Amino acid sequence: MTQTTQMPRPRTDSEGAAPEARRRPASPQWAAWAFLAPVTLYLALFYAYPLYRNIDLSLRHYTVRSFVRGDAPFTGLANYRTVFDDPTFAPALLHTVVFTGVCLVFQYAIGLALAVFFHQNFRLSATLRALFLVPWLLPLIVSASTWSWMLNSDSGIVNAVLHGVGVDPVNWLTSPSWSLTSVIIANIWIGVPFNLVVLHSGLQSIPSSLYEAAALDGANAWQRFWRITFPLLRPVSAITLLLGLVYTLKVFDIIWIMTKGGPADSSTTFATWSYQLGFGNLLPAFGPGAAVGNLLVLAALVFGLIYVRAQRKQALS
Repeated sequence: MTQTTQMPRPRTDSEGAAPEARRRPASPQWAAWAFLAPVTLYLALFYAYPLYRNIDLSLRHYTVRSFVRGDAPFTGLANYRTVFDDPTFAPALLHTVVFTGVCLVFQYAIGLALAVFFHQNFRLSATLRALFLVPWLLPLIVSASTWSWMLNSDSGIVNAVLHGVGVDPVNWLTSPSWSLTSVIIANIWIGVPFNLVVLHSGLQSIPSSLYEAAALDGANAWQRFWRITFPLLRPVSAITLLLGLVYTLKVFDIIWIMTKGGPADSSTTFATWSYQLGFGNLLPAFGPGAAVGNLLVLAALVFGLIYVRAQRKQALS
């Protein structure tokens, strides 16, 4: 008679679970926290703590002595009232809005036009696209110094070209009427490559079959752009404009190197004004300077929340 050999069954505990299963972790949450710990620590040390210190700085009356000793008295919103009552506030706010708005519009428009142009993949397309990255790769001090030389009233190449075509020289950096325009032109030149790269990558994700179908239906190039390219590029355009807004709000290097916010505060923005208050005087006003900086942070936060809300609505729709 043939006997059937039975395999030994694994031992189980009182609840019927094998020892190997009992020793297995209940969930991988510990691994997730281990991966999040370095990022959390980095954000806390280099973002949360500096922001807290800047807010605390704007709510106290700091002098050089109290800044060193750490015994500045609490003044509440007095520094913010000082900033709002300062005669520089209104011009600096206007210059910040104009500088940010004009730069965003032209950087996006030129970057989008170049992205569509290079999307055709013609010969030397990659080489020319790489050359357009040069302004973005250069250090800001080099770019700003180059523009200062080009726009110099006496020896600048721009005035030399204007003189060659019979136009009177322009005091680009020393005239209150032209100083803000000068720094806007320089910042547009620096920001176009970023828009070009991001928007060009967004164009790569649009299926070519859509353009082929539109061409078969008789749509011209302009109609294909407005009906296909621009609508499908909206998510990429939104993040491009948001990042450009945050960057442009805090632009300091270009303005300070080219005009130092002058002449007569004609190119002063919140970024340069905050620096002038905190470090540009013999008796620094740390509290008001921090208050101006917090206004910039608040503006960036508001636009960031608007973007997140718009993205959430788009995902739900």
